[in-house]
This record gives sequence, structure tokens and C-alpha cells, in this order.
Amino acid sequence: QVQLVESGGGLVQSGGSLRLSCVASGNTFNRYVMGWFRQAPGKDREFVTSVSRPGSSAIYADSVKGRFTISRDNSQNTVYLQMDSLKAEDTAVYYCAASGRMLASRAYEYDYWGQGTQVTVSS
Repeated sequence: QVQLVESGGGLVQSGGSLRLSCVASGNTFNRYVMGWFRQAPGKDREFVTSVSRPGSSAIYADSVKGRFTISRDNSQNTVYLQMDSLKAEDTAVYYCAASGRMLASRAYEYDYWGQGTQVTVSS
């Protein structure tokens, strides 16, 4: 069992930056591909980005490519999401998730989820 706790959300102006963190419990963090998803009000949860176990590879949704960067520190059981050039449409609850599969972009491929952290971008 892996417990994930996100932090770092908040209110930011359009064009600004935020960095989200997600800390995992236990000592198996490096066995999991880690991902970030988001869900805006009235919309389905959508994939944002995912990073490989060693942190050497990542995939991104087209909507965030070039603006968001995922990274991980396996010694700290932490995955990060650096969000730059934020737009109003990035407003959502952001969820951290862990997958025992390869780099994955579908929610059903993830086994564990955090509780989410709210990101609000004002225009």
C-alpha cells in the first residue's frame, strides 16, 4: 500500500508559476511510475504528465508541453510538478498517482492516488 500526499497548490495569476509536491509513504517509491492528473469542475479527470521510475523519461499532455516539468527524487520519496506560464484553463484539482506499469497516461493504469491539491489561476 502506498499513500500519497500532495501539497503546493494555491492561487496564482495568469503567467505565474507554482510547484506541486507529492510525498509517498513506504520504501517502494522507486518501483512506481509516477503521474499527475487534474480535474476541473464539471470535467473528467485528465492526464497531465508521467515520469519513469529512475526519472530519466517523461511524457506530457499536449496542453502542458513546454510549460510543465515533472521530476522526482527517489531518495526523498517525492515527485514534483513545476508549472510555469500558467493559464486560467490550468485551474483544477491536481492529483498525484502511482502506477506499477510502464509510463502511463490513463487513469485506470494507476494503482494509488493522492487526495488532490487545488490550483487556481486568475486571469
